[in-house]
Amino acid sequence: MATSMSSVEIVFLDQDSLPVALPALPFEHQLRHFSRTDRELVLERCLDADIVITNKVGFDATTLSQLPRLKMLAVAATGVNHIDLEACRQASIAVSNVRHYGDDTVAEHAFLLMLALIKNLPAYQRDIRAGAWQQAEQFCHFGAPIRDLQGAELGIVGSGGIGQALAARARAFGMRVWFSERKGAAIIRPGYLSFDQMLSCCDVISLHCPLNSETRHLIAADELARMKPGALLINCARGGLVNETDLLAALEQGRLGGAGFDVLESEPPQNGSALLDSKLPQLLVTPHIAWASQPAMIRLAQQVVDNISAFVGGEMRNRVV
Repeated sequence: MATSMSSVEIVFLDQDSLPVALPALPFEHQLRHFSRTDRELVLERCLDADIVITNKVGFDATTLSQLPRLKMLAVAATGVNHIDLEACRQASIAVSNVRHYGDDTVAEHAFLLMLALIKNLPAYQRDIRAGAWQQAEQFCHFGAPIRDLQGAELGIVGSGGIGQALAARARAFGMRVWFSERKGAAIIRPGYLSFDQMLSCCDVISLHCPLNSETRHLIAADELARMKPGALLINCARGGLVNETDLLAALEQGRLGGAGFDVLESEPPQNGSALLDSKLPQLLVTPHIAWASQPAMIRLAQQVVDNISAFVGGEMRNRVV
């Protein structure tokens, strides 16, 4: 940007989605922030902005065309599927995102879901609440089957920072780790499996890829039917990667051993969700908090500020467009 303006106008549209303070910006600026911004208020709040910070507030071509002053969208997240990137490119609006701030915490959360499901922890908690252990005739209560991660095969879809962090943890537990090639890939790299082979042979599949037109409903009825019987499916990436109706059917029919999801297709699920309504003990759902450890959020906030500061100084960090 390398601006000669006396002050840069910045708007943060959904500050409540990042419950830590942004570090101070090291240049003269005016910052207006809003707890949240509904779609009909986006244009009004951004009209005078040079830079907009957004976590989940979307920008389509129509909105962008009405913001002639806008020079940068600083996305306070890694995913940018809610931004029309081609429209930004045509309008010379820079777009940055944040990267690798949550690799370890998301990997830990995925592993938490995996461990809880492989040991059938939710089922045993249900049994205890129902008094099954209290009524047992011996010292323990035998309920749902318990398995080990040692020796199990893990298929990871997405070999970026989170996927690599999860792989390291899995190997430490004695798992055999594979990364998945893209669906339909003609060449299979060493250490990778074809997508179809991963479905059929892995005991656990964990999703850590972006959501786009190629990956939407990457896992649906056909893929679920081809997964190894009793396998676990973990999704700490994006809800749209999995067809939730098909997933619930596979769980209810006993084809899967369990599913652990930190994301849903519609967030927040204000109109309800079949996954949240389910009482199946082999289904674990957490409210999109895999990324939200305090250290990770602090790193995210610092990266947002660093991206903006670099842009104002005439450079670009974490460029998407």
